[in-house]
Amino acid sequence: MASKFPTVSELVSEARRLYSQEFGQEEHPTVAVCAPGRVNLIGEHTDYNQGFVLPMALPLVTVVVGGPTSDLEVTVVTNSEDVDEPRRMCFNMHGDGSQLSPGKPAWANYVKGVMHHYRARPLPGFRAVIASSVPLGGGLSSSASLEVAFYTFLQQLNPDDGDKVSKALACQQAEHTHGGVPCGIMDQFVSVLGREGHALLIDCRSLKATLQPLEDPQLVILITNSNVKHSLTGSEYPTRRKQCEEAASVLGKDSLRDATMKDLEDKKDKLDDVTYRRARHVIEEIERTTQAADALKSRAYKEFGKLMVESHNSLRDLYEVSCKELDELVAAAMEVEGVFGSRMTGGGFGGCTVTLLQAPAVDKAILHIKERYSGTPTFYVTSPSEGARVLSLA
Repeated sequence: MASKFPTVSELVSEARRLYSQEFGQEEHPTVAVCAPGRVNLIGEHTDYNQGFVLPMALPLVTVVVGGPTSDLEVTVVTNSEDVDEPRRMCFNMHGDGSQLSPGKPAWANYVKGVMHHYRARPLPGFRAVIASSVPLGGGLSSSASLEVAFYTFLQQLNPDDGDKVSKALACQQAEHTHGGVPCGIMDQFVSVLGREGHALLIDCRSLKATLQPLEDPQLVILITNSNVKHSLTGSEYPTRRKQCEEAASVLGKDSLRDATMKDLEDKKDKLDDVTYRRARHVIEEIERTTQAADALKSRAYKEFGKLMVESHNSLRDLYEVSCKELDELVAAAMEVEGVFGSRMTGGGFGGCTVTLLQAPAVDKAILHIKERYSGTPTFYVTSPSEGARVLSLA
């Protein structure tokens, strides 16, 4: 059935145990924070086109425990077995911590990037342990979860002005400069601003976020991890982004957010077929996302589900970021009575699907997907959760 993921308190306990193991039994962390991963219900590859997205924060989180030291030495340890070695990183900041270059191990670049873009100086030296339940490479934004958790940790060591939008933007910059992915703002934004019982409709141009209630007890959000790993630091993600920018330029728009299907059809002969299809996905997906938010508000779940499937088909056929495994998972989910809709979620090329369904249908859906899927899936039954927060160590 569905996987039991560790609770926040269990992750804190694991991080504290590792802290004592790494730094001595007499050493105890003074700070604990967490930030969630996210699942995007609809609105894929629209955020870097200044469009709309509709994600929610997950109960899957990254926890950071630690505290300041009396010197400029930094030591960070992760409990994850899925990251590159070594899992312990030590360095001296040589100043205020704003001149940190990416390098090896790759996981540590997210930490360095957040320190580099942190909005208050100087940073003290510190020791920290990271523990996470967000699956790596699953399309649930483990990187943003780490970035936002680490930023929240640094806020406890040397507080900034507390502006949440600026915090999300700094974490996005960390991913650009040190993670090597030119991502949009969605992942960091919802990790900072997520609210329990709500999805978040984000206007990625104005950075305005509107809470969308999602707390119907008869409704379940099922995440299915294909367990096919992907990396967005290859050429595919930047290529898609460049194609969108080229299309916007040909259409005479600042971004595809401003384009209509009529604009696109009028200039179709000036675009190659691939660029046309990329632009068509984005223009239609932005429209689908606002329609889906309206459907969610009025509890029109069948309509919402229909839009989810249309989104998946567009990502498969026009944007070409799906894969055989994700297509299998969506097709299997849609064969189950009580399922409203299903789609791939995240950047693509593996990772997870998200399925909206009636609560009584969950066990039946999991069983059917397991039978139909050629791989070994992992299931998470989730609900919209709180964004980044400070935790008690008492």
